[in-house]
Amino acid sequence: MKIKTFPLVISLLLIFSFITINANANSAEPPALIVIVKNAPNDVSVFIVSENTVEEGKLKKTAWETYYAFYYRSIGNKNQITLQVSGNDKTFYQIVPEDYFIGYNNIITIDFRAQTIIKGKLLSRSIFLVTLRVSFTIIIEGVIFLLFGFRQKKSWIAFLILNLITQGLLNIFLNGASPFMSYLILNLIFMELLVFIAEMICILLFIKEHGVIRRILYVLTANFISLIVGGYMITLLPV
Repeated sequence: MKIKTFPLVISLLLIFSFITINANANSAEPPALIVIVKNAPNDVSVFIVSENTVEEGKLKKTAWETYYAFYYRSIGNKNQITLQVSGNDKTFYQIVPEDYFIGYNNIITIDFRAQTIIKGKLLSRSIFLVTLRVSFTIIIEGVIFLLFGFRQKKSWIAFLILNLITQGLLNIFLNGASPFMSYLILNLIFMELLVFIAEMICILLFIKEHGVIRRILYVLTANFISLIVGGYMITLLPV
């Protein structure tokens, strides 16, 4: 078994998928500005304030995170804006610089406790969420792999390499999505289909333990359950 060929095989199979999915992900008009509020109190609120108007964003809470989305005309012109953040009987203001707006869909992170702002998502947050989802998926598919009777060391090495690559790429893609993306679950289904094709090809090529029918049934079962679990996790965990 040529384990060293795994990264090349998976990369070739999935590179086109990411180009296609990224185009599809932007098909729906996203919010102009998404604010991720870290360490948010239960009564947190975020407003865009100007001389004449005060506009509250659309609130969304998922697990331990709070988001606000703003549909604001002047954001498209890359104007500097001021956010008013309130909660726990405290109020502070954050200026969002012009260079934070690189397009229509912009994401920033505000740490309520530290009263700081950064462009995009925290790297530590992204690493944690990707690692969590990948680990959970590998555990589930590993149990199924075991139940299907795969015991050889070579089979398990191939299984781990394959899933680290495919699930890693899948969840890195999900991490780049907007928390308010309405078509995220559809993109997940399409991406899982491509992962299924890649895993089917690689398992038939690189795992020789057991017959072809059992290996095909394993891939079908594992990816179906992975899709169900992944879709459920999207509703529970931050994106």
